[in-house]
Amino acid sequence: MTVDGLPVIDPEALGEWVLDQRWFGSKSREVAHVEVIETIPVRTMDPRLVLAMVEVRFHAGTHELYQVPLGVRASRAQPGEDTVARAGDQEIYDALSDPAAGRELAHLMRCGQDVSTSNGVAAFRSVGPGLDGDLGEVRPMGAEQSNTSIVFGERLVLKVYRRVGAGPNPELELLRFLTERGFEHVPALAGWYEYSGRLIDATLGLAQEFVAGGVDGWELALTDLGSPSPERFEARARALGAVTGALHTALSSDAHDPAFAPEQTSAESLGLLTATVDEEIEQMFLDLPETQALAPLAGRGQEVRERLGMMTHAGSAGRVIRHHGDFHLGQAMLAGERWVLLDFEGEPARSLIERRRKRSPLRDVAGMLRSFSYAASASRIMHGTPAPEGWEARVRVAYLDGYLETVEQSLLPPGRMATERLLAVFELEKAVYELRYEMDNRLDWVDIPVAGILRLLDNDDEGTR
Repeated sequence: MTVDGLPVIDPEALGEWVLDQRWFGSKSREVAHVEVIETIPVRTMDPRLVLAMVEVRFHAGTHELYQVPLGVRASRAQPGEDTVARAGDQEIYDALSDPAAGRELAHLMRCGQDVSTSNGVAAFRSVGPGLDGDLGEVRPMGAEQSNTSIVFGERLVLKVYRRVGAGPNPELELLRFLTERGFEHVPALAGWYEYSGRLIDATLGLAQEFVAGGVDGWELALTDLGSPSPERFEARARALGAVTGALHTALSSDAHDPAFAPEQTSAESLGLLTATVDEEIEQMFLDLPETQALAPLAGRGQEVRERLGMMTHAGSAGRVIRHHGDFHLGQAMLAGERWVLLDFEGEPARSLIERRRKRSPLRDVAGMLRSFSYAASASRIMHGTPAPEGWEARVRVAYLDGYLETVEQSLLPPGRMATERLLAVFELEKAVYELRYEMDNRLDWVDIPVAGILRLLDNDDEGTR
């Protein structure tokens, strides 16, 4: 028996396979049931290709939806690493392990194909010339966490979103907006595919320029810190700051597009944000373990909350715009002399609605400044090479100088002092988030956010830098 080209899969076998994948994001939760609830038949000739929408239900009553491209072929004598399940004389396997599947998805985007099911339609679209011509050799991108990417001819990359959320993915929205306006510091969008139906309306994947020969900012910073010339990263940070400013200026450039038009920050929206963060901080400090590394923060929870409360009393907070949303050194790549900014999905723990919300561009800036702090500490932790005295401070200044010289000034509070005061609040918010993460995952790194929180608390309002 088949459903839209896919043999019926034993739910237990499917569940075992899904839960074992790197992209399955809820391994610590108790799974009640795994089921294919929609199939999109992309290729009907052997080897068949079906995009399966797999629902994972948890005992808590919640669920998650995942996209699982599956191939169907005659069973081999022995199952391989890509085998998901068997159904009679047929073998169901992970289609993205097969280069032909990637080519098929790219071909459908190039042709602008629509694929209908009994419940909805999958639409494949292209933009610009990126998908034209020979796609070249197909290979997997490598180890990833939440998505799966394959590379075509070292010039294009197809990113397949695994966990699917309702609504357009912010990465598609932002890359499309920036590509249409010729912004050269992002991988140009080449195409995408999406699903609309009774089940969900969602972005399923996109194709974009592959940045060949680039080095990500995190690796670059650690390399420079371990070299005889760690100061050379200052010039790179200044250039990255200028690109960040140009990004925010580009994202705020269309006052007629409701999804991107800059908006004035309202006291109500700031108050709501502060209240949400305030609640998170209160709970975190209640759970703060009594350890030597965390001792400097003991009893200072109220102080942290009061500093964050400054957000609603700092005067003009500038404007809110669409922004990157998860900005750090790992999201920037230096290819030759060109900084390229990557991965515009936003923070994976947040819903798509939250990720698409307009926020102060300084939130991105704060994320990058915190990343400099992590790089300085990681050099010591990972390689035993401490950052030179004052390295982080000089890199911060260089990045901010580049940013403030390039960004559209109407997006920021008036004056550098007011801008840095608000920026300090976003840094504090980020450092608190980092503290929770390190407490849950890497206790050896907890001193990094602790130091960041202490620095922001102990500086007075006039000297947050």
